Amino acid sequence: MNLRYKIALLGAMALIISACQSTGTVETSAETEMEDTSGASTTPVVVGPTPEEQAAQRRAEMLANMENTVYFDFDQSVLTPATRSVLLQHAAYLRTNSDSIVLEGHADERGTREYNIALGERRADAVADFLVLQGIGSARIEVVSYGEERPAVAGSNEAAWSQNRRVEINY
Repeated sequence: MNLRYKIALLGAMALIISACQSTGTVETSAETEMEDTSGASTTPVVVGPTPEEQAAQRRAEMLANMENTVYFDFDQSVLTPATRSVLLQHAAYLRTNSDSIVLEGHADERGTREYNIALGERRADAVADFLVLQGIGSARIEVVSYGEERPAVAGSNEAAWSQNRRVEINY
């Protein structure tokens, strides 16, 4: 082959290679029009959350706005008006879906371990009974008692004890 032919061939190959290189920029705007294979112009469709995702978001927002702990007086498992108010919100939520809950009963450190386990269970049972009276099926409610074993606040004073006499509502 002669030299001119080789130079022309190398120049053509360089043009082909440079034409195949990408600029590295891609337009992703929703307003950008794309052409399909038929040559018709289309606008991309923006898809929102599915109905299931919307329902899950509403549930999460409702739960975030509800108090998940109710408190009791010393050595008591009687529901106070404030406790009932919180539980009515939970009952309203539970009537709109099929979620199950776990009610964790707790007690402060005073009393024997066995007594506090029983007291925590009585407290959780009182909450469960109230929810059942509000139309929530008992099969959706699990009761667990931890007694004094899982304090919310450390300390041996009334401020700590009052925070430890509780039932936590977990979904």
